[in-house]
Amino acid sequence: MKSNWYCKYKLAHRGLHNKKFPENSLGAFENAMNLNFAIELDVRLLKDGTVVVFHDHNLRRVCNEDIDLNELNKEDLSKYKLFDTNYTIPTLKEVLTFVNGKVPIMIELKPVRRREKLSQKVYDLIKNYKGDIAVKSFNPFAVIWFKKHAPKIPRGMLSSFFDGIYLPFLYKPILKKLWLFKYVKPDFISYDINNLPNKYVSQKQVPIIAWTITSKEMQKIAFKHADNIIFENYLPSNPINY
Repeated sequence: MKSNWYCKYKLAHRGLHNKKFPENSLGAFENAMNLNFAIELDVRLLKDGTVVVFHDHNLRRVCNEDIDLNELNKEDLSKYKLFDTNYTIPTLKEVLTFVNGKVPIMIELKPVRRREKLSQKVYDLIKNYKGDIAVKSFNPFAVIWFKKHAPKIPRGMLSSFFDGIYLPFLYKPILKKLWLFKYVKPDFISYDINNLPNKYVSQKQVPIIAWTITSKEMQKIAFKHADNIIFENYLPSNPINY
């Protein structure tokens, strides 16, 4: 069970990013590939249905433009630079072609109302991909879609205690306590390192991936409670756990 690639290769959060290579950019992904780290990335939908690799729902933080991502079409992407670099928002198709199976990829589907459409479009892009790949989401229904339609693709539940975060009534306990675990039947759970260990994950008997690890000291703590890590802002000494 714990010999799967998502336990073996440490995962670079949004690619191996730094000031030169912005998060979720082709540069950050190339940097991870050069050092043999697996890649963790985020996907969202544009207005025209294009799947792009981008974390936020708005461009303000990353591109210094107060525009919601879902207002854009594919042809608009070249207008917006990531953190004042020459990198632009890549499509998932571009990233898959670029990585081309050289290192594993873990795709986070960002929670959206159009979860079925996002799941379907991501699957259409990855179903024939020649390389290690997995999907995960905070939205359990997006992951349930993969259980139903693409059960052979590794899938994970993503969660935390959501301290200080507003969620509609019942959302927090449902997500925090993994109440939908039996419906998702995930291959792994990815949980906030600040909330590990806890009884909700320890009872599930699937690999645990801790996020987000930001130092070697935190890495030591994480591996006491988890099988793998998603990291950023430091460089682990070894990209492979075993």
